[in-house]
Amino acid sequence: MTTSTETQKLIVVTGASTGMGASAARELAHQGFHVLAGVRRDRDADAVRSAGIEPVILDITRSEQVAALAARVAEDPRALHALVNNAGIQVNAPVEALPMDEWRRVFEVNLFGHIAVTQALLPDLLRSKGRVINISSIGGKYAMATYGAYAGSKFALEAVSDSLRREVAPLGVRVVVVEPGGVRTEMAARGVATANSLAAGMTPEQDERYGRLVRSNNKLMSSGTASGLTADAAAQVIAKAVTTRKPRTRYTAGRDAALIMRLGRFLSDRTVDRVLAANLRRH
Repeated sequence: MTTSTETQKLIVVTGASTGMGASAARELAHQGFHVLAGVRRDRDADAVRSAGIEPVILDITRSEQVAALAARVAEDPRALHALVNNAGIQVNAPVEALPMDEWRRVFEVNLFGHIAVTQALLPDLLRSKGRVINISSIGGKYAMATYGAYAGSKFALEAVSDSLRREVAPLGVRVVVVEPGGVRTEMAARGVATANSLAAGMTPEQDERYGRLVRSNNKLMSSGTASGLTADAAAQVIAKAVTTRKPRTRYTAGRDAALIMRLGRFLSDRTVDRVLAANLRRH
């Protein structure tokens, strides 16, 4: 692909400081795109900046930073080919024990922030007949115990993606969902630390009800992350969703995600419950 400013296209990747976002930014820059990589701190900008990658300070929950990103895209003569909504946080706690402020924070980042960025950039994507890539999760289809807030936000992102796809497909914009399984990223490690912190705040009664469950789930999360897909491998799936001429509506990333999605189509809810409970008991 040529990289002249006349033909080079823009890609916006949110949550590009580390993990899948940073890897996706590097892969797309390598393929010849000019990537606007959303990061939250100056030190993250310094770390991700390289040929073809232009860091932009972006907290997707802050309207003024979303507006600044939209202005940056609008002033560029190059077409916006794709928006990769990748930013996210993982918060794990039992439904009863997770404070409402935490529920709202998860949905602000994992759902409402993506909607805000999509709304801001959709006029550019409509002009270029580009695409929106929403990074969901297997948790957007199957919600394990203690994943209520995280999976709830991903279920909602899946629904918004379906609705948006049906709204803008006639206008030439494609909407694609990527559903990773376990990925070796810093977000997963931060998720375990957050889960432990939230567990420490449970009441004695809640700890009696859920303490063992939380500890087992943290061990499962850690082991799944350690054996999971690399961020670079996940980035290859994201790049495929961005560049394939006729992309599918959904891509899984990782063997575990593909297996769970396949089995889930044939198993009843109760059977899935038993499978997940048996997997937890191993930890």
